[in-house]
Order: sequence, then structure tokens, then C-alpha cells
Amino acid sequence: MDGLGAGFWLKMIGVVVAIGIAGLVVFLFITTAWYAWGFLGMFLFVVAVLAVFAWIYDRSHARRYDDLTDA
Repeated sequence: MDGLGAGFWLKMIGVVVAIGIAGLVVFLFITTAWYAWGFLGMFLFVVAVLAVFAWIYDRSHARRYDDLTDA
């Protein structure tokens, strides 16, 4: 067992950096919404974005849900 190798660690570093950048972008959007619309506006913005993602996810998995209820 020689270890995981350099390729694994380079991919791991890339994933960590990508997650960090995505986190910064999300916090930038939340901070901008909070500054522009206040706490309630920011909260409604975040809820609206999450609702859109939930709706898209639900639409893409509707057939799987139908298959589970038919059985």
C-alpha cells in the first residue's frame, strides 16, 4: 500500500478550492441582498431561490416518485 498518490491529492485540493469559491459567491449574494433589502428581503430572496431549486429537483424526479407510489 503506497498511499493515495499525487493525482488524488491534486483533485482533492481542486474540490476544496471550488467549494470555497462557491461558498464565497453564495455569501456575496446573501450579503448583497441583505444590504439592498434588509433582513426580511434577504430572507425572502434566499427562500425564493431555494424554492426554485426544490421545484426543479421535484420536476426532475417526479417519475421516480410516481413509480414508488404505484408499487
